Amino acid sequence: MQLDLQTPAGELHLLLHITGEFNVYNVMAAVSAMIAEKINLKVIEDTLNGFAGVPGRFQLVEAGQPYTVIVDYAHTPDGLENVLKTARCITKGKLWVVFGCGGDRDSKKRPIMAKIALELADNIVVTSDNPRSEDPELIIADIEKGLAGATADKEIHKVTDRREAINLALSKAEPNDVILIAGKGHENYQILKNETIHFDDCEVVRDFWENKVQK
Repeated sequence: MQLDLQTPAGELHLLLHITGEFNVYNVMAAVSAMIAEKINLKVIEDTLNGFAGVPGRFQLVEAGQPYTVIVDYAHTPDGLENVLKTARCITKGKLWVVFGCGGDRDSKKRPIMAKIALELADNIVVTSDNPRSEDPELIIADIEKGLAGATADKEIHKVTDRREAINLALSKAEPNDVILIAGKGHENYQILKNETIHFDDCEVVRDFWENKVQK
């Protein structure tokens, strides 16, 4: 992403490794803070141009696939809306979203997030996030209330197991598609009842393609 900024200290010309309108605001805030501390413009440029992004925040996952895969921590209605809008800007084919909602959290947001996904994505895979003490099937049922009225041109899948849900999207996506895997981002665990297991969305993507190449 190229960003040219006019500041009280002079012009900044940035070529960033991150994208999205929300990141423009983040960069502007960071620049303002650094200029307030009288940091040299060249140092600001070099620092921001070398910034690779935060793990789990619109993180591009490269595993040799012919389409784009993004992992993001978006787990609120606003977060999901922002990241889907950003993903749409780089989507030439279909936009997929794989997401769930956490257990023991605000249940009212579940159908709201589904409506946002329905409005902004082409294909949806509803799955588990961190169910915690709740039944994942009941969480998904809450989410599905927001998918009523989906048109026939949209693919909607319900896959309770998160690994299987991600693998489904990976197996069905075509070149120029974008898959957004939302909700867990940087997390490397999943909470199921009283058990916490290792789970990393990025690893699941890489495992899928590693196994596909070996076959």
